[in-house]
Amino acid sequence: SKVCELLVAQGVDVTSVSKSGSYKSSVNDSSDDESWTSKVTWNAADLLTADESTIDAAIGSPNAIISCLGVIGNDSTILKQGNGDANCAAFASAAKSNKLNRAIYVSVSSEVVACQDSWLPEFFKGYFDGKAMAEACALDAVDGDSTKVCLVKPSFIYGGDKFGLIPPRVTSDYGSFIEELLSLGVFNFLADITPGLIKVALRAPSSVEAVAGACVDAALGDSDSSGKTLEGCVEINEASGQPPATGLTDAVEWVKEKTGEVVEFTKEEVIPKVLAKVEEIQKASKK
Repeated sequence: SKVCELLVAQGVDVTSVSKSGSYKSSVNDSSDDESWTSKVTWNAADLLTADESTIDAAIGSPNAIISCLGVIGNDSTILKQGNGDANCAAFASAAKSNKLNRAIYVSVSSEVVACQDSWLPEFFKGYFDGKAMAEACALDAVDGDSTKVCLVKPSFIYGGDKFGLIPPRVTSDYGSFIEELLSLGVFNFLADITPGLIKVALRAPSSVEAVAGACVDAALGDSDSSGKTLEGCVEINEASGQPPATGLTDAVEWVKEKTGEVVEFTKEEVIPKVLAKVEEIQKASKK
């Protein structure tokens, strides 16, 4: 929904396709203003079970398609279908009108993909196979012209104001803290020299705003992202124009502010009362 919101802000005619065909506030939504939702066409289609005519009617004849579709779980077949077949159905439908100029797909970092053989359970193969299928279908949708495709590949996406386990989610404040922390040089160095999931864990995550912004810029041709693969937080932030995360800095400033308040409170309230009590005790002892 963040992609739709940003597109509406650019004055673009937007169609969203989902199983429900309606807007549902996401845990990643950080704005209380939902007036933009009335400017989106919300269409319903199950990309895995609907027939081609239903999918075509829902997709329409777009100039650009952005897919953020993905599923997680522990069933390899479902993972492959949800991440691969469903996306391929959408890209194939969008290509039918011959008006498609841009295909953008939110995939997954190559460093995460590299973990599948030695670091992750076997069922993850369906997830990665599906992602690879979707990337290939995005390219096929624009007749193999790689200059019209943008693959956005974060290691992890954070946003919103709620934590979640399935799918895994962390809040904007916490994610911003981690992004700024892991963007420090020492963590970049450690990530470069460590293997597998340790490397991935040390990479800075990407905010939902940055991922959505990179997708929108690529779709509208407002940057040189088309024809590129945006790997990880730095490249995604650069493409979207997202400012550096400030969660760590904000936390430090908060601690400093609260520490100052405690010091002032101690000086103004605690110490005078302690001194008065000591004086009272001293007077009592002289009687």
